[in-house]
Amino acid sequence: MTTTLKSGFKISDRGQQALLVLITLVWLAGAVIGAILAVFSPLVFDGPGNLGNPVVWLGFVLGALFWAVCMLAPLVGWMQWRKGRRTQAWAAMAAPAAWGALALTVFQFIPG
Repeated sequence: MTTTLKSGFKISDRGQQALLVLITLVWLAGAVIGAILAVFSPLVFDGPGNLGNPVVWLGFVLGALFWAVCMLAPLVGWMQWRKGRRTQAWAAMAAPAAWGALALTVFQFIPG
């Protein structure tokens, strides 16, 4: 019965490395965009009453630190890759996508 089961799609180590390089370049470009976002992130406090709103503070922190996550994720990902921990490397590379999705979700609830 084991011969009838599909083994699944597997990417070679060389292919995974190429994808890691590509994702690293994407996150470095995202860090530049995140730096611009960090400069303008204090503008979330412009609305009346936003200074005391915890959701606004969460949005501020998520927006201001996005560039740092984009810089640290490839570093941690490559460190995990060199140690042979492939799953942790991919999880680290996915962190900026999760951080950005969370930031965009929180920004929807900031009163304007």
